[in-house]
Amino acid sequence: MDIFFDSHTHSIASGHHTSDTLFSLAKSASLKGLTHLCVTDHAPKMIGAAKESYFRNLRYGQKKIFGVNVIYGVELNVLDESGKVDLPPDILNGLDFAIASLHREIFKPSTEEYNTSALINAMDNPFVSVIGHPDDPTYEINLFSLTDAAKEKKVILEVNSMGVSENGYRKHNIGWLKEMLNECKRKEIYIVLGSDSHGSENIANFSDSIKLLNSIEFPEKLILNGDPQKFLFLAAERRKDKNIIRF
Repeated sequence: MDIFFDSHTHSIASGHHTSDTLFSLAKSASLKGLTHLCVTDHAPKMIGAAKESYFRNLRYGQKKIFGVNVIYGVELNVLDESGKVDLPPDILNGLDFAIASLHREIFKPSTEEYNTSALINAMDNPFVSVIGHPDDPTYEINLFSLTDAAKEKKVILEVNSMGVSENGYRKHNIGWLKEMLNECKRKEIYIVLGSDSHGSENIANFSDSIKLLNSIEFPEKLILNGDPQKFLFLAAERRKDKNIIRF
């Protein structure tokens, strides 16, 4: 399986677990043979995360570091059942894409209906192109409703290494994740592999995720990590602005 980019990484700007800078992440990505790297620091509601001004200025960030094309994104926090997130449209418009995720520090786990509605409503935001770690067992999610919505709204679902790897910090929910992936296979929904690496160490650490995908014969054509251009195109399609594609 070709892997040319990691869709989900964090620098020191995320406020916890690492002091690695953007340059450290890009250097690690270069050494691992990636052509592109998505840097998706936590949005402001996360404790210790960067303020709005940081994300507003990313549009002026260096586009290539150590030979790696940098894709500037954000991991947004879903705040409530309405799908509200913690950066405004004018800032999101200056980024290449956004992940939307549920985090226990911000979103208190509720009923399956409430949790699922929050993610589905976040998909209505045109700047959100990826749902992050939907398999997090902290939250009960209706995988059928989630995948139906992802198909309808053309949103990408993430396979997050931290919930699959033996060394991951998130509790495993492998049975649910396999069911979600089988639904994605049946409905032809795109997925993306994200390491969720806080710092450079775990960038592109996808071996366990790939084993999982191989075990259910998941079609490679639906895995976007081999085609960064297509990933960026799909994100741009969400906002109807193909001019944002830079690489």
